[in-house]
Amino acid sequence: MGGKKDMNKMMQQVQQMQQQMQEAQEELAKETVTGSAGGGAVKATVTGALELTSVEIDPGVMDPEDPEMLQDMVQAAVSEALNGAQEMSSQKMGGITGGLGDMGIPGL
Repeated sequence: MGGKKDMNKMMQQVQQMQQQMQEAQEELAKETVTGSAGGGAVKATVTGALELTSVEIDPGVMDPEDPEMLQDMVQAAVSEALNGAQEMSSQKMGGITGGLGDMGIPGL
């Protein structure tokens, strides 16, 4: 009978972890990370849920002769913001799962 108690305890722990992960995901969706490029001339903001919420461009960097430079700065700012958001998410979720995701458990 001890095996059934252990299984019930494990299921309760999994349910608790799922609830904590859901709460963390909701919190992450409210938090933002901003990346910048060109010395702050281009800024991109994303949520912890990896949703791009804004892009700000200093009009002084808009050179009609060199649109590729502006494109590169936007890409760099968005990439920086996404990397920061992914790191924030990994830290928050890693504290909940305690490394279980590394064990190949689906969904963790």
